[in-house]
Amino acid sequence: MEHNKILVIDDEKPTLKMFRLFLDTYGFEIFTAESGEEGLEIFKREQPDLVLTDVKMPGMDGIEVLQAIKKLSSDTEVIVITGHGDMDLAIRALNLDATDFINKPIQRQSLEDGLRRARERLKLAAKNREDMEIRQAGDALILTIQHSVGSHCETFLRETYSRAVHDKMARIIFHFGPNASINGAGISILSQIIRNSIQDNIEIVLAGLAQNFHKIFSVMGLSRMVKFVDSIEAEL
Repeated sequence: MEHNKILVIDDEKPTLKMFRLFLDTYGFEIFTAESGEEGLEIFKREQPDLVLTDVKMPGMDGIEVLQAIKKLSSDTEVIVITGHGDMDLAIRALNLDATDFINKPIQRQSLEDGLRRARERLKLAAKNREDMEIRQAGDALILTIQHSVGSHCETFLRETYSRAVHDKMARIIFHFGPNASINGAGISILSQIIRNSIQDNIEIVLAGLAQNFHKIFSVMGLSRMVKFVDSIEAEL
């Protein structure tokens, strides 16, 4: 079993003790904090994979903790702990990219389910990083894709595009490896990125894309918005 780092933030010491006893049996490396402010400092120092935070705390509350963590590391899995019936807070947290929520009083099965889902997302994110590599070359941001492009890549692709906009890149080169493919969801995501690039004045280059996908982009009316090249060497 992998040993993920996990940070638990709650202003109630008995709750922290309960979490420590439970999580220790699952092989987590555990850090605890009794306030949002302390939790954020620990997060910056330890960079845990998972964060469990109570929503209602004195000072910096769980919603503020969630927002601060997501600014520092959008890939971190954050599970919020809400009071029974606090659905408005749970929905607000999910809209701010919380991974999940657990109601108090905490049930073992609910916690196990939330942790299992978070771990699966961490595995998927790790796989995405293996399948895709980002590098910069002059005025271009190059994203090399080795396997499939689908819904599981959406966050990664959108963050890559946002990075290109922020860094004022002139081009984004999508470099498709010989085994790369794009499913329907992937085509939809790339189509939206291509349309956004017109407004943001960024050139999109598709390098090494199989000919059958050229036809799909043409049918969708996108071929005039992108540049197709046979290889990455032809563009650099």
